Amino acid sequence: MTNATAEADRPEGLKPDAIGFLDALVIGLNATSPAYSLAAVVGPIAVLVGVYAPGVMLASFVPMLLIASAFYYLNRVDQDCGTTFSWVTRAMGPWAGWLGGWAITMTGVLVVGSLADVAVTFALLAVGLDSWVENETVRQALAVLLIIVMTAVCVIGTEVSARVQNVLILAQVVCLLIFAVVALYRVYAGTGSLGSTEPSIEWLNPFGAGGASLTGALLLGVFIYWGWESAVNLTEETENSVSAPGKAGVWSTVVLLVTYLSVAIAVVAYAGTAFLTENAEEEEFIFSLLADEAMGNWDWIVLLAVSTSAIASTQTTIIPASRTALSMARRHALPHHFARIHPRFRTPDVSTWWVAAIAIVWYVVVAQISENALFDSLTALSLLIAFYYALTGLACAVFYRRHLTESVKQFFLIGVGPVVGAGLLTWLLVESVIDMADPANSYSGVSWFGLGPPLVIGIGISLAGVVLMIVMRFVSPVFWSERPTVADPELVHLKES
Repeated sequence: MTNATAEADRPEGLKPDAIGFLDALVIGLNATSPAYSLAAVVGPIAVLVGVYAPGVMLASFVPMLLIASAFYYLNRVDQDCGTTFSWVTRAMGPWAGWLGGWAITMTGVLVVGSLADVAVTFALLAVGLDSWVENETVRQALAVLLIIVMTAVCVIGTEVSARVQNVLILAQVVCLLIFAVVALYRVYAGTGSLGSTEPSIEWLNPFGAGGASLTGALLLGVFIYWGWESAVNLTEETENSVSAPGKAGVWSTVVLLVTYLSVAIAVVAYAGTAFLTENAEEEEFIFSLLADEAMGNWDWIVLLAVSTSAIASTQTTIIPASRTALSMARRHALPHHFARIHPRFRTPDVSTWWVAAIAIVWYVVVAQISENALFDSLTALSLLIAFYYALTGLACAVFYRRHLTESVKQFFLIGVGPVVGAGLLTWLLVESVIDMADPANSYSGVSWFGLGPPLVIGIGISLAGVVLMIVMRFVSPVFWSERPTVADPELVHLKES
């Protein structure tokens, strides 16, 4: 389907050519929240594998790149903002497609509130308002306000969103690089205040620590890359939508790899594994501790990096959820009012505000239970992420199954690669379920129905999706009449790509 045909089919559709490749790349990067993601996992990974934490991040990159390849080639044949939902439906049928779309939508609901909370917390710490951070009512009210503001930016227009994201990624990357340079300089100058160790190439060996701890570390490593596909969710609004969004997704993972390795090496070298192990429970606040140690009065630079990271991701995480809901509604897989496009801004205003509203309710309600319950809901993300990524990788091979042997390139990039990526993520999904079944492994340490809270949340969301899917099957049966298709090589021009 060409861009012109797609637009003709949707006369009131999303605004075409609103952003370019670089804008899409930046949005994909910001959606992962690099500074926050690093702060949240570098300590726990170091606890599991010690100085080999950078190596685990390198190994975790592999399945992400393989799945990014699947996104690239599936987007070439179907430039639909619903991405996984639309592609899996075409390749494997409406039931699998609907569940993939539901998983994407719910990831946004689970994470937006927590991202806003982190953004507010670190912004307040950066300006010295520590007492406001300790006041839960004030902090949560500001987090809700931030969600509303970022949602309004999403609705006002994709161009505005891109401009905001460009500023935020610049601030974030500059702050992270300053921290990494200062930390490494002090390591080599011998002026570090902690157990500093000069970096070694051996740190890039993910199997250096060995043992069962590697699995847990890979689980953490894989999910810090999550979010890059936001660039592809904007495919209908991106110039050269056949290839640019997919390339932006692939390059997002590469840029993330470089960023993660650079900062992780600096953190491990400056702090040493003993300090990281002792403070692993601080999670995202580990950067706050390190910033004070490494940069003194300039610690606000690192705090600002984490805050801008979370602010950017608060906005960009809404994009996949809202675009997927729009795509599902257009195909009659959700109530039709979710397909409404704002007549002036040409954005999916109804689905965007609905995602934000549900996310706010989830955040406020779960936060009242406990802060640990909020962290448990974030842990449940791993189940949904692994599911829809693996489903997309498998769908790529299924969709192109008649053309995999036409060239070595197609066999590996469209067949073997995505299937291997899907297999790795399925393995991590199973390991996650086993790990989450033990209540002792949750943040709260409590038992819900004899299981860990994250697993209960994941199962609950999945069951809710199945129930809603069955209801929609009877309320609006049109979508369920769709049948799987295969790739048309004349349409995608794989050999020329």
